[in-house]
Amino acid sequence: MKRLLNAVLAFGLSSMAFAGGLLTNTNQNAAFLRQMSQDAIIDINGLYLNPAGTAFLAPGFHMNLSAQNAKQSRDITTTFPLFAYNMAAPGQQSHKFEGNAKAPVIPSFQLSYNWEKWSINAGFALAGGGGKCEFDNGLGTFEALYAAQIYSQVNTGIAEALAQANAAYAQAPGYSPLQAGHDLAFGGYKMDAYMKGRQYGFGLTLGTTYKVKDNVALFLGIKGTYATNNYNGWVSDVHAATVTPTLATLTPTQQAVLNQVKNQLDEQVDKTLSHSGLDLNCDQTAIGATPVIGIDWKVNEHWNLALRAEAPTVLWLKNKTEMNDYTKQVASQNATLGQFADGKHVREDIPAMINMGAQYSPVKQVRLQAGWHYYFDKQAKRFAGKQDLLDKNTMEFSAGAEWDIIGRLTASVSWQKTCYRQSDAFMNDLSFTNSNNSLGLGIRVKCTNRFNIDLGYMQSFYVTRDVATMTAAGEKKDHYWRKNRVLGAGFNIEF
Repeated sequence: MKRLLNAVLAFGLSSMAFAGGLLTNTNQNAAFLRQMSQDAIIDINGLYLNPAGTAFLAPGFHMNLSAQNAKQSRDITTTFPLFAYNMAAPGQQSHKFEGNAKAPVIPSFQLSYNWEKWSINAGFALAGGGGKCEFDNGLGTFEALYAAQIYSQVNTGIAEALAQANAAYAQAPGYSPLQAGHDLAFGGYKMDAYMKGRQYGFGLTLGTTYKVKDNVALFLGIKGTYATNNYNGWVSDVHAATVTPTLATLTPTQQAVLNQVKNQLDEQVDKTLSHSGLDLNCDQTAIGATPVIGIDWKVNEHWNLALRAEAPTVLWLKNKTEMNDYTKQVASQNATLGQFADGKHVREDIPAMINMGAQYSPVKQVRLQAGWHYYFDKQAKRFAGKQDLLDKNTMEFSAGAEWDIIGRLTASVSWQKTCYRQSDAFMNDLSFTNSNNSLGLGIRVKCTNRFNIDLGYMQSFYVTRDVATMTAAGEKKDHYWRKNRVLGAGFNIEF
């Protein structure tokens, strides 16, 4: 039992390091919520996706301050034959595990100072991570693995115990052999499980833009990232029970033997399971930096084209971990769980990316945008080479429109499609990301010539994903789905 439970714990925890999925975030300000296609805009809010475009802002200081509120639900419905033995929900083979990710306040700022042909820029925002996510009932992977191993070991114990009893009482009057699975059978299991993850990657970008021509500007900068993660989870109060379906039909001798075997086996199983509880609390931190380049070309009064490239950010996460004694013992014998050992460094790079965009203004009051992003996820190093399980790199497409309805009010709407191309092997409870379409809308209110407000709302519509895995106990099916919404407000100031 102990050897197999070690494998259960190691497998279940291997997914904890990747909470939130692929760590890429292009949402750097509230204006993004109403206008997601920012790859070729000329605005202080375009500092992240089109930093070279800041060269064409008016002379002086330009500043944006934003705050966003994000909420996401992650739903996994796991179907597994042995779930029917869960004593909290007997007979139900499908269990739903719900995780709620919240980021109550996501702050950011962008700052640019323009002087003649030069522009000096700084921006701070959440560059990666998925906020906080909490699964009050644990995860299907934990329960399925525990259920399978407990079921197997208890049935083995039943067979061995009855074989010994049948041999010992073979000559007893009124006794005939008892049958495993008929007279004494696996009755069920129960467990208490919990999982919570937190991931934040704070990014600070510093750079400068220079006009090499009146209509062409180049950007060179560096982005620093401070990553801070926490993973807290446990599996406790694990119990299993046997049942005696035919007890009333047996002879007094058989009943006495069966009750004795059952009581001894139940006591032995509970004693073993009482020492197999998992308890882990791991904090991870890392600092990384990477260069960023960009170019903006104002073709004419109607067209603007831009391109930006960011190198990969190498992150070595350092662990500060608390484990109970049993978890420490398992971690010392298993490399997968050992990644959470106190003081260990774990690789978790942010992928390189390239993005390009175009803006077309048929008339002064209307602007149409389009953009394309490509993330080099397969080239970003991760623990145990998990990046190799990706089928292809991630791509995004976006389009948007802005209309200055009146002098002081701009309305906008935008769309973005994110295509995650992951294999079934990459998907698991805590590191799944579904392809999606996002819609954003909002307004900009021009309060004065030097001060305006952005209000935006974004909703993502995720594609569901089904993954089937064969196990010794039967087929395990996982149905993955997400939903989210983000709203925010930003203030833009010139001085």
